[in-house]
Amino acid sequence: MDQTQRNTNRVVGTYGYMAPEYAMHGLYSIKSDVFSFGVLCLEIITGRRNSHFCTSDGVFDLLSHVWRYWTKGKVLEVVDPVLDDFPRNKAMQCIHIALLCVQEDAMIRPNMSSVVLMLSNYSTSVRVPSRPAFSFGDSEPNQPMLIESQPMMSAEDFTELEPR
Repeated sequence: MDQTQRNTNRVVGTYGYMAPEYAMHGLYSIKSDVFSFGVLCLEIITGRRNSHFCTSDGVFDLLSHVWRYWTKGKVLEVVDPVLDDFPRNKAMQCIHIALLCVQEDAMIRPNMSSVVLMLSNYSTSVRVPSRPAFSFGDSEPNQPMLIESQPMMSAEDFTELEPR
């Protein structure tokens, strides 16, 4: 009841959605679910599945693909074209938060209450993510997109969304 982490002898789940500490060592915690949530968010925003992912330039996982565009400052290019009327600032915010959720170190991933706060509060200051877990590619490990030059987003920057 008072435990924040457990170890299991048997790893069960879908690779690609499992947090690295669980997939490699059988350690799971509330931060394991945060990792899975981040992967799911990236799938929704990009319209691409994490499993069976491959691009023409040799990237074989969704996290590396999104990270590559993030470090180039072109992350909006990965947004699913079906979401063409989705506010750009909201897409950027969702990708940013999802990248924080898929960090390799469970200690630096936000907890779900922080994720909810970040998603609902446009003025919340959000730290810059580092390279996500299981990410491969030619980007430097800690070369995040420079977002300091962008204006702070406020509630007026967003429109109300209607479900499709």
